[in-house]
Amino acid sequence: MEENNLQCSSVVDGNFEEVPRETAIQFKPPLYRQRYQFVKNLVDQHEPKKVADLGCGDTSLLRLLKVNPCIELLVGVDINEDKLRWRGDSLAPFMGDFLKPRDLNLTITLYHGSVVERDSRLLGFDLITCIELIEHLDSGDLARFPEVVFGYLSPSMIVISTPNSEFNPLFPSVTLRDSDHKFEWTRMEFQTWALYVANRYDYSVEFTGVGEPPAGAENVGYCTQIGIFHKNGGKATEACVSEQHDQHVYKAVFTTSYPSLQQERFFKLVLVNEVSQQVESLRVSHLPRRKEQDGERGDKPKDIGGSKAPVPCFGPVFTEVEKAKIENSPKPFCVGDKFFVPLQRLLAYPRLNRLCANEEMMRSVIADSIPLSSDGSAVVADLCNYFDEQFEF
Repeated sequence: MEENNLQCSSVVDGNFEEVPRETAIQFKPPLYRQRYQFVKNLVDQHEPKKVADLGCGDTSLLRLLKVNPCIELLVGVDINEDKLRWRGDSLAPFMGDFLKPRDLNLTITLYHGSVVERDSRLLGFDLITCIELIEHLDSGDLARFPEVVFGYLSPSMIVISTPNSEFNPLFPSVTLRDSDHKFEWTRMEFQTWALYVANRYDYSVEFTGVGEPPAGAENVGYCTQIGIFHKNGGKATEACVSEQHDQHVYKAVFTTSYPSLQQERFFKLVLVNEVSQQVESLRVSHLPRRKEQDGERGDKPKDIGGSKAPVPCFGPVFTEVEKAKIENSPKPFCVGDKFFVPLQRLLAYPRLNRLCANEEMMRSVIADSIPLSSDGSAVVADLCNYFDEQFEF
């Protein structure tokens, strides 16, 4: 729980009033950040789509994970409803998220409830994290915890972190790192519990940690010990999940959805903007050539593409393969004072090619927003405009 993370980190980072600063161990980055970064690295590696953080506290881990492009559903559960309501808005989309939508949909939901209650909305998850959580559970809840998380929810992966009590003697005057901790385990105690749970619920487990001990004290192990549990056989089957009928015991206190390219209106906005920018870049790059051709103006199309792919005024640097693809695509041309950019040319640019699978798809999306040629094969723009007259090219 983040509230306790803050208290715990104040002890281990040397900021607790009763602990002399010069004798306290300080972690850089702070220990709670190391724990969160550990989880983020796992997410980067395994790319789970559905992630839940039990005991999410002030939602710091959720805020770190929401930027991962692979995640489509992010859930936090905590017993402190007030904190969830207070921090929920920090998970809402910002203006930048609308200007540059994600590739995939993302929904974030915060639930008020106990981690030892069963709620069917958390079934079928790829990853469930329990960061500095289990040490806050009394003996009864600790006994029910594996039944709910491993037995009922049964996600593909579970990450559990908890203090390593063998590290505590390195802290001045520290018995338990937080007044709310019901226990703190040695490495042997944690591993014995974890191996028993893993065996009972058909998981494998590996152990690691964060918070390196100081030189000369390597024998105490990491300050925070971590167990990574993998479900044997991978994900729970759809049949297994569907057998669990709706049990909605948690109270939803916050939910938000992010704009994405999977949503038609945002996809259109992004595509129209990208096409407009690319056409304008090509138009501006050809203005000097057009001035050389002023005496030759007429209705006959003139290929002004040149032998090389035009370089946008402000844009990405292309690889050799990308350059070749652009150079081999139909070139922009002029008819009178109109500038034509074939859709096939636009599709040769990597950013547009990533957005659109083919010419027909591009045409259908932009047709009512951007002028097209009579046969719909090219975007049409005025070769010169008011601003060109204000600046010499």
